[in-house]
Amino acid sequence: MVAKIERVPLREVWAHEAYDFTRWLEENVDVLSEVIERDIDNIEREKKTAESTFSVDLVATDKDGSSIVIENQLEKSNHDHLGKLITYLTAMQANTAVWIVAEPRPEHVAAMSWLNESNANFYLLKLEAIRIENSPPAPLLTLIVGPSEEVKSIGRNKQEMSERDRERYQKRYEWWSQLIEHPNAKEHGHLSPSKYSWLSRGSGVRGISFMYTVSMREASAGIKIDLGKGMDRENFHVFDQLHTKKDQIEKVFGRELDWDRGENKRASWLGVTLPGGYNGPEDKWRATQDDIVDAMNKLILAVRPHLEKLKLVEEASG
Repeated sequence: MVAKIERVPLREVWAHEAYDFTRWLEENVDVLSEVIERDIDNIEREKKTAESTFSVDLVATDKDGSSIVIENQLEKSNHDHLGKLITYLTAMQANTAVWIVAEPRPEHVAAMSWLNESNANFYLLKLEAIRIENSPPAPLLTLIVGPSEEVKSIGRNKQEMSERDRERYQKRYEWWSQLIEHPNAKEHGHLSPSKYSWLSRGSGVRGISFMYTVSMREASAGIKIDLGKGMDRENFHVFDQLHTKKDQIEKVFGRELDWDRGENKRASWLGVTLPGGYNGPEDKWRATQDDIVDAMNKLILAVRPHLEKLKLVEEASG
């Protein structure tokens, strides 16, 4: 015969979180050690933080002498206790935090998983009380979230990517700062530098802008046609009108342009892309900017007369 497990309400076993469960866990910390696979020692209850503002449910150390903070909650997890856990971790200068709850909410499971990408270790455990037939109640601790080398690796990779992003943003900001100070950047000289890959100003016609873009190895000057999300038909209508003047526009510009109608894209575009981006030596930036500013000025000169004659979709059908 196989007996069935019966779950017992936690408050029938530990009526009070601090006076009953926390005291019990202090005396039976080996139960927790087994679940999280960490040797826990020197456990103290209701220890004050350095500022004596907060009391941590339990503070302990592992075999290496590193501090562990333990926060107990005989109910659904909530934001307040999550905040306390992080506060206690920093206040006690610990590197491991354990949160024991009756019911872990999905958003807190996700938060603890994310926190494990940091250098600290976060454990989220679900607490239940069970009995078999008429046995005394027994604790059942289930590990919901814990640290792993795979998660730590993801965190390190994200940090490295974030540092690279900051470097890239700074490089682009410096590149745009130089470009808008260029003596011939008449259409964009009044703008502020940006950390992003594009810099644009309006043309005076709705949905059409004069746009520079820069990447690590290339820079472009172009006319962007974007009348809004889901406005493909309107973009194509404007683009096609300009494309009928392709020979005239390219004659004034002085060379062939790239024409991208924007199939399966949000915007249409025409312009020119030149070698040289922000990843090259800074003493080479000015040469690229000379070329790209000159291209933008010629492009505006070639296209602007035709922009004044454009008809939007509603005007053409009205």
